Parts: sequence; C-alpha cells; structure tokens
Amino acid sequence: MLNREDMMELTRRMNLSRTSFTRIAGCYCDETGEIDGTFNRNFLQLSAADRKKNMDLAKTVLFSKTNEELKEYDFSVRSQEKESVGRLMEAIRQCGLKNDALLDVFYEQISDRYHGTSSYGIFVFHDRYDIPVKGKDKERQWESEEVYEYLIGLICPVDEEYEPGKPVWGFLYPSFKDRSCDEEHIAIYQREHRAGLEKLNSIFKK
Repeated sequence: MLNREDMMELTRRMNLSRTSFTRIAGCYCDETGEIDGTFNRNFLQLSAADRKKNMDLAKTVLFSKTNEELKEYDFSVRSQEKESVGRLMEAIRQCGLKNDALLDVFYEQISDRYHGTSSYGIFVFHDRYDIPVKGKDKERQWESEEVYEYLIGLICPVDEEYEPGKPVWGFLYPSFKDRSCDEEHIAIYQREHRAGLEKLNSIFKK
C-alpha cells in the first residue's frame, strides 16, 4: 500500500524554487498511435512558465487519490525477461533520460498498447531526490543517506498546438515507500477505468 505522506513529501519539492527535475522527454502521437515528433530537454533550461506547467502535470500523479487512482503493483526488474519493459525503464532511469534510442523504444511500447480517442503526448520526467534524514523528533536534518532517483511518466491529450490537457494515465517508478526507494514496485495512476487502458496496464502489472 502507498503512504499518502510519502507522495506529499515528493510534491512539496515540486515548485520553481525547489525542483530538482533534471530532464523532461516525450513524444506526440496521433489518435492511431503514430508518433509525430519527440523532444528531450534539460528541465532547468525551460522558461519559468514551462517549468511550472510541466511540474503541474507531474504532480497530478502524486496528488491523485492514493490507493484509489494511484495504486502500487509488483514490478521487480530482476524477475522479468531481459527485453521486458521493466529492464527498459531501469535503463532509462539510470541514464537520466539521456539516451534517445531507449526512449524511442519506450514510446513505441506505450503507443502500441494505448488506445486513445484523440492526439496525445507521452511525457517522462527524471528526478533525483536527496532524502534528508529525520531525527527522533521527526525534524529534518541537513544530512542525507539516500538519493531516490525516479521517473514520472504521463499520457495526456494534446490540442492542435500540442498543449497538454489533464493526464489520463501515468506512473511513478520505482515506487517510494517509507521515505525510500522501493525497486520491487511501481505506482500506476489511472484517472478513470476504461477498456482502452487494459492492454497498456498489462505490461506493467507482472
């Protein structure tokens, strides 16, 4: 089960003064899943307005109803086949979104399985959170003993100008539990339950 306070700890850092997002990457697809174009940017080089807009998208996953819209699933990379989506995502996480070839394969994995009704975008964020240690009084100290490196992924409808709407699906990988990285699980966000997402979810729910 996900802990709401863990999710809120991540979102409290998602503002213009505290964000540690390193990169944002993604692609745009038509309603058939055909990829129209890709992008890959250093997050801090975006304008302040674009940083805020994209942070608001990423926060949708973590702000959603914990254990209702956002649920945790077993997702051990070690237990999956060599060419599985789990190993692909782990490679993307470790390279910090800097390998476009890996990302292209990931976009194809998603677009082949997602059935939308209009044009949409796939967005992926990379972040490193230097988790501060809490003392016995639960007050944060400056020291840290773990860096939580993670991805947030989203599918959003987009308009003719490629402006994204509210995400309909997303994930947090690896999961974040008890203020620590949980590499055995992934958290999947789904705004509503519909048949078009079942095939997509099946590649993550091993």
